[in-house]
Amino acid sequence: MRLEGKVAAITGAGSGMGRAMANLFAAEGAKVVAADWNQAALDAVVAEVIAAGGAITGVQGDVAQVATCEAIVGAATGTFGRLDVLCNNAGVMDDFAGVAEFSDAMLTRVFGINVHGPAYLSRLAVPRMIAQGGGSIVNTASVAGMHGGAAGVVYTMSKHACVGLTRSTAWHYGKQGVRCNAIIAGAVETNIMASVDASKLNPTGAAVAGIYAGIIPAMLKPLDIAHLALYLASDESRMINGALIPADAGWTAA
Repeated sequence: MRLEGKVAAITGAGSGMGRAMANLFAAEGAKVVAADWNQAALDAVVAEVIAAGGAITGVQGDVAQVATCEAIVGAATGTFGRLDVLCNNAGVMDDFAGVAEFSDAMLTRVFGINVHGPAYLSRLAVPRMIAQGGGSIVNTASVAGMHGGAAGVVYTMSKHACVGLTRSTAWHYGKQGVRCNAIIAGAVETNIMASVDASKLNPTGAAVAGIYAGIIPAMLKPLDIAHLALYLASDESRMINGALIPADAGWTAA
């Protein structure tokens, strides 16, 4: 049991990588706070974990809202008494528009979920982790946080911001026992494209991104990312801090 006695909050836990994390973490002994905007998906993952004998509670809401972030952290400390692990995993895609064409609405939506949410949650989690002697924050970044060709300008900026949040948090609080690392996720079989209206994709930007997508070495499963998140959440990685770890089948090696 690699997470025995730990409490982990996971956003975007209703599907894809977050769902895989919730099930895997619970199987490894963690008490899980699962958060998602989709109530039906949230109910499903809670039911899965309980059926397998795990401990879990769900929080429905939009992480772009401070109140939702407060509810997530409050569920961890109120229901389970502490917060040891925060996985900032919730994310949405943009419409592949470049900087000359992005909309104000897209910027607000993507940054709200991909940047503001992780920042709000980290702001709430870090003091609690310090008070209890430490903790681990795992941010789900992307190859779009390292390269410029994977998506539109808005998503790319948001994942670069995730990398900055990771490094800053690691440097500021590492000596106080709080670690922060990012998974540079490659092409993973998730439903993230359902977060954007396919009929409104920017055709020019999608074509540019398609060139970069053409060199994808392999598609990953959500569990591939969850296994890396488990390692970063566990004490096995106690000296890993501020790392940007690709899980991309070698995509960023090109």
